[in-house]
Amino acid sequence: MDFEVTFQPVGKKIKVRPNTYVLDAARRAGIKIPTRCGGKMGCLMCKVQIQDGDHKNCLPPKEAERRKLGSLIEQGTRLSCQTVITGNLSVTVPEDPLKAAIRKQLEAARRGENDDFI
Repeated sequence: MDFEVTFQPVGKKIKVRPNTYVLDAARRAGIKIPTRCGGKMGCLMCKVQIQDGDHKNCLPPKEAERRKLGSLIEQGTRLSCQTVITGNLSVTVPEDPLKAAIRKQLEAARRGENDDFI
């Protein structure tokens, strides 16, 4: 039985087999999740947000992931390279900080708020 994973904020959906890692599902869906360690939990760059209520649809974090993320786990943050899918899941991929800053500046410029521009 396959499960559906939805990647937010783009709304991209993909069907995956049970026990697929979120990072692998994202790659198959064409969703970019940054990583430098190749999915070995070394860089902590592949953080994602698991939607409320969907925690039951992935395996609980192992002790090593808990130590690395600390209190972020309680806020729904997981490492996509360590999160194993066991049911339908909705995952929010954070926006790249540089892209977010550029997007905010462009939106401000469109509104005529040119404070940050010379």
